[in-house]
Amino acid sequence: MLTTRLSIAFFMGFSAFCFSQIDRYTYKSELNGVTNSWHKIVVPKTVFGKVKSDFSDIRIYGITPKNDTIEAPYVFNILSEKLINTKVAFNIINTTKSEKGTYFTLQLDTEGSINEINLNFATQNFDWKLDLEGSQNQQDWFSVLEDYRILSIKNTTTDFKFTKLVFNEAKYRFFRVLIKDESDPKFRSAQLLSRSIIAGNGVDYSIKSSTIIEDKNNRQTVINLELNDAVPLSHLGMSVSQTFDYYRPLKIEYRSDSIQTEKGGRYQYKTITNGVLNSLEANSFKLFNTIAKHLKITVFNGDNQPLTITGFNVKGYEHQLTARFIKNADYILVYGNELDRQPSYDIKKFVTKIPKELTALTVKNEIEITKTKVRKIAPLFENDFWLWGIIGVVILVLGGFTLKMLKKA
Repeated sequence: MLTTRLSIAFFMGFSAFCFSQIDRYTYKSELNGVTNSWHKIVVPKTVFGKVKSDFSDIRIYGITPKNDTIEAPYVFNILSEKLINTKVAFNIINTTKSEKGTYFTLQLDTEGSINEINLNFATQNFDWKLDLEGSQNQQDWFSVLEDYRILSIKNTTTDFKFTKLVFNEAKYRFFRVLIKDESDPKFRSAQLLSRSIIAGNGVDYSIKSSTIIEDKNNRQTVINLELNDAVPLSHLGMSVSQTFDYYRPLKIEYRSDSIQTEKGGRYQYKTITNGVLNSLEANSFKLFNTIAKHLKITVFNGDNQPLTITGFNVKGYEHQLTARFIKNADYILVYGNELDRQPSYDIKKFVTKIPKELTALTVKNEIEITKTKVRKIAPLFENDFWLWGIIGVVILVLGGFTLKMLKKA
């Protein structure tokens, strides 16, 4: 009887341990289409608002035909674009001044192409136009950029500099810059780059609602954006209708929490980044893969009239799991556990052996996990009378031995 009860208790305890692995999570989604050892899983956008910010509470479990629970290892990847910058060596071979302005000529050490030049000047406040030309022999010059604007503003409230020349790939041995200004630009140095981009898998997220409030008292424009889901954001683009030059500092925040006060609920925000809304370059701001559903953008107008902001573009990158499946099982994706830690799988050390071409699994509708209640094993003696009876028997036996020992004495 005792052996049978112990066996049942062991079996139920083992089963509870297997299923408790899944019960530790809040949500699950069925995975369909496992036919090979390796597959990729595109993380659905509905998942991001229910996982930790480092995505450490995502697991892939399988239930085998024998009702065993197994865990499938995976590698987590954010398919962002990769920027490759190659510095190109050069020498400054000539600096001259004419009625047009100041020229300085750069000679590349080796033949190659470039598409970006970063300039550095000792002068801190300027607003200049420049021309950029290329040549193979310093006799015939060809236009690369014309009337290109560079700007620097530095004072007690502002520190902004735009001295980056961006152009289509150009292959010349010599490059000549003309600063169209009478003053001495106090040229310090330059950096020549060959910049290439390996495209990632970008995702455009739709905006559910937007509001723009002109705060005249604080001389600010406050913009609130709401997305359909909490998703990982990488870029925010803004369109401005004005054609004149403008320069407006801004702050981008996301809603992190809400608190109750005497005056009711109040939202709390955390800053993602600070930047400048300006007419010199594309108004696209990096959001550093922040998971958010609500964004707040504050444009500081100062003494200027507010800008007319006509549109927004919110982007992120595809998040992908590359998983290995070695057993026949029904697999599910589980997530939502604040106490979980980052998993440690061997396959992370052998990513070069993962096949390049992978079939994507289908992630079915999300289901909230119902916590399994393990049935309590009944105690060996449910009735107190049994316990008292055994105690009485023990007392009688001990008393009998005591009487026998006294008679012998």
